[in-house]
Parts: sequence; C-alpha cells; structure tokens
Amino acid sequence: MRTTAGFSAIIGTLLAMPFAANAAPLNTMEEVGAALQACWTPPANSGNATVTLSFSFKRDGTLIGPPKPTAIKVGGDDKARQVYVDAATAALRNCLPLSFSPTLAQGMPGKVFTLQFNSPKDNAKAIQQ
Repeated sequence: MRTTAGFSAIIGTLLAMPFAANAAPLNTMEEVGAALQACWTPPANSGNATVTLSFSFKRDGTLIGPPKPTAIKVGGDDKARQVYVDAATAALRNCLPLSFSPTLAQGMPGKVFTLQFNSPKDNAKAIQQ
C-alpha cells in the first residue's frame, strides 16, 4: 500500500507542476528572455559572474543543437567556470520546449540568439542577433 500511496503523491506533484507546453504562447523576444531567466539559478558563491550562451530555436520551441558559451566571466579556476556554464546550460535546457505564438515561431528558424546569465540573477540581458 505504501508504494501505491507514494506513487500517487509523485503523480499528483507532477500534475501540479507547470510545463512549458501548457504555458501561454510567448509573443516577443523579451518574453522569451524572461521565461528563460525564470529557470536560472546561479551557482552558490559565484560572486559577480557572467556567462553568455548562443543558440537557435526551432519553431516548436526546442533548440537546434546544443547552446554554445560565447563569453565567460567567472572568477576561479576552470572547474568554477565549468560549473557556471553547466548551470546556465541546464537552466536553458530545463525551460524547453517554449511555446511560441505563430507570429514569433515563424521568425525563429535560422536566427542566432544570445542570452547572458548573471550572478546576481537580477542583471540578466537577452540579445537577439
């Protein structure tokens, strides 16, 4: 009986979680940046760090290939930098797929976007190239 009750609790928790597919469609790149930043949690003790990721979307809100770090400003050694890049990449991956409005989705393929992940979190910048 405990297994069934535990399983039911997990299912109930999963059903209560917001999924991107159920979210209202995003209409602007500012909304896309805000949605992605909502998933961002800087690593602990990262100080005043920044990593910029470059990526492209498909119309369905998934990525065309993996994101690429294009600028990394993180104090510490290579391991500290990698932890920060991994956290930014995970934040992006965990937010997908996004739901784009038809108008926004039409202009997505083939465009490269960059998103800057900052610590502290409130200094975020999203840039469309």
